[in-house]
Amino acid sequence: MNFTGANILSVDQFDIDSIQTIFATADRMQPYARRQKRTKVLDGAILGNLFFESSTRTRVSFGTAFNLLGGEVRETTGMESSALAKGESLYDTARVLSSYSDVIAMRHPKSGSVAEFAEGSRVPVINGGDGANEHPTQALLDLYTIKQELAYHGHTVDGMHICMMGDLKFGRTVHSLSRLLAMYKNIRFTLISPRELAMPDSVLEVLAQAGHQVVITDQVSGISDADIVYQTRIQQERFTTPQEADLYRGKFRLNSEIYTKHYKPNTVIMHPLPRDSRAEANELDNDLNQNPNLAIFRQADNGVLIRMALFALTLGVADQVDKYECDVNWYSEKRTGY
Repeated sequence: MNFTGANILSVDQFDIDSIQTIFATADRMQPYARRQKRTKVLDGAILGNLFFESSTRTRVSFGTAFNLLGGEVRETTGMESSALAKGESLYDTARVLSSYSDVIAMRHPKSGSVAEFAEGSRVPVINGGDGANEHPTQALLDLYTIKQELAYHGHTVDGMHICMMGDLKFGRTVHSLSRLLAMYKNIRFTLISPRELAMPDSVLEVLAQAGHQVVITDQVSGISDADIVYQTRIQQERFTTPQEADLYRGKFRLNSEIYTKHYKPNTVIMHPLPRDSRAEANELDNDLNQNPNLAIFRQADNGVLIRMALFALTLGVADQVDKYECDVNWYSEKRTGY
């Protein structure tokens, strides 16, 4: 795809070649993310960071990625603090705010809202999550992490076995990731969830058409050879009431005992974060924190690399980043988890 000036709204925009371009660009961002070097390639550029739904990692990592490329960030957080609360349309908001920005990252609780916003925008728009629909940048960083983790163990994405567990109905991260993985070959999917929170049929159809093997179950069994276990949080904000979400909270937990019993010793543990560590949920136990296969923080680190790559590509400066390098003049020792 031609990235320059493009909106990034859905994983359906990508093919293998475009994914490889993004990942190769992300690789080149490592020295800047680790503060070994600085670049001012986006000096003077402005990111409009519009988050109309709660976010920590995605919002901050978008801003961090833009800052690391030398740009400046302007933020709007929460629906109530925006003109949308006064009845302004997404189109009008887009027309105005895009005149203040060079690129916009946006999250909104309604499915399809970011694409609607992009229709009125004068600058590229990157989807930071639209309701229960998609989260394309999360899917890219997840796939980037999977490739790195499997390579560390001498494996590839083709032919792997991935177990997705938890809220697969409302968990937009697994929807987008599954669509990306569908482009690869001979993947086995084990989908573990309550029946009421099963993966949407639209995603299952994509996997079936691509010829992948899919097992749907509400039991933690048959996963002893999984290469990746990807757990998701119960998406309380998608339920009608908190009490409805409570019916499923804590049903699928992962701790050291369960991991040792059901998974092979080098199964990689992933989670899009935040993990719900409350006692009634405790979906990913702290007793896994010292497990070298816990990749959740490497996963989060990779979000900055992927978002840096997307900014550089959509603004047409991916081949100029090193031309605007300068030294880091403060002490910094960013460590990688590998």
